[in-house]
Amino acid sequence: MNRKIIIGGAWPYANSSLHLGHLAALLPGDILARYHRLYGDDVIYISGSDCHGTPITERAKKEKVSPNIIAEKYHKEFLEVFNKSLFSYNLYTKTLDDFHKNIVKDLFKRIYDNGYITEKIDEDNYCKFCNKFVADRELILICPNCGNETKGDQCDCGYIPTKEDLKNATCNECGNKTTTKENKNLYLRLDKLQLLIEEYVSNNLHKWRKNSQNESLKYLKLGLKERAVTRNLDWGIDIPIKGFEDKKMYVWIDAVFGYLTASMKYCNENNLNFEDWWKNKYSKIYMVHGKDNIIFHSLIFPGLLIGLKDNYHLPDVMVSTEYLNFNDKKFSKSKGIGLTVKEALEKFNVDTLRFYLIKNGPETKDSNFTEDEYKSVHNEIANKLGNFVNRTLNYKGLNSIPAGILDKEVEDYIKNKYIEISNCIENIEFKKATILIMELLDFVNKYYDEKKPWVEFKENIKKFNDIIYTCTVAIANISILIEPFMPNVSNKIKEYLKIDNNKWEFIYNINPIDLENIQPLFEKM
Repeated sequence: MNRKIIIGGAWPYANSSLHLGHLAALLPGDILARYHRLYGDDVIYISGSDCHGTPITERAKKEKVSPNIIAEKYHKEFLEVFNKSLFSYNLYTKTLDDFHKNIVKDLFKRIYDNGYITEKIDEDNYCKFCNKFVADRELILICPNCGNETKGDQCDCGYIPTKEDLKNATCNECGNKTTTKENKNLYLRLDKLQLLIEEYVSNNLHKWRKNSQNESLKYLKLGLKERAVTRNLDWGIDIPIKGFEDKKMYVWIDAVFGYLTASMKYCNENNLNFEDWWKNKYSKIYMVHGKDNIIFHSLIFPGLLIGLKDNYHLPDVMVSTEYLNFNDKKFSKSKGIGLTVKEALEKFNVDTLRFYLIKNGPETKDSNFTEDEYKSVHNEIANKLGNFVNRTLNYKGLNSIPAGILDKEVEDYIKNKYIEISNCIENIEFKKATILIMELLDFVNKYYDEKKPWVEFKENIKKFNDIIYTCTVAIANISILIEPFMPNVSNKIKEYLKIDNNKWEFIYNINPIDLENIQPLFEKM
């Protein structure tokens, strides 16, 4: 029976271009999606652009346009960038979508009716100079955790400032100290949900990355606090509760509900039953994100699903990365540090860039991108994979794949690699999977060199045919094993060998085909 798989990639803010750090955090989602499809599972891989909230309104003010223009501009750019990065989303949507808005309002109302969203009078930050309530992100303060200057929504160190912390903040727009003023808000009662969230975390913690475990347990130990879900903005999703018509929904609740709305929309458009994935105890749900988004996926989103009281399957696996730096510095557009994904794709090979970002990426600790290291990985793959394919399929005097006998040692080795790489991907150890792929490439190159087909071509044509046939079968299977990581190269190999198999299983036989127009897979850098 095919497994039902949901893969949710974090929704990037549609307020600036994506950089390589974003790509490194989201790429594991595509690897999972491609692998599970090859494995025969029923996959829904979804994400979208987060088009609401203060980041978009801040950018709109700077450019003196409406927030809608900013959001649509970057949503379009994200679609283009993900497509060129070979992401295989089933649906990449946006929070501006009317379907999303309507469903989110309904979900919000149901949680409110269930008693998990309640009203409270706050003393909120107010700027008398700007004559408005100031959102957390529009505030500047010194982080009490790390001592660095930060915006009021979340520090780079991961700390989320409390109401008490924000009392001493300044307005980012005018630079003056803010005061406080009474303001009526709605709050999500995470404190009321804590025991149920703790039970959920306890049952799933062993399947999460270490940073997800540590961050989630830290917040649970401190005790979950009620969290505001309304804010004084004119850009966002309307609050469907009487008396709060002048407020909008906090962006974090809007965005995480996107995993449900995008799945619903995809199922509706493809005649699928949404509940087969989201209300099936045997389904598997991955949440793919960076470490600055951990608690929104590991605690808040599950809390919202629990608050719906509607038998939703809660996320199983947290695939959370650390940070990617650029030349030992943090990515910073204002300081000109880093590369956007768009810039990187113009300079680099997309397949080897994907491979590099997994092999050298921030899977379990912060990592560093340098162009020299990338070129080194690219050239290693060109040597070990590109050269192996070329000297096998472009062998001088060989016009077609010869009939031959498959070497049992090579067969067993590759079969074992299927198992090992599969286990790595299922256990979200993608870096280890790339190392196993490189080991496989070393093995087949060593086999080629030791068997000396150039000698056997002259002395024993049967042995030559067996060697080339074995190497060709190896190439066919490599095309399957590398597809989650390097899909373009995988497809090129399949085209060369006229492979129509698209399953995670050993390919035994290669059809007799003429070898023509076999071009190099890579250009060395």
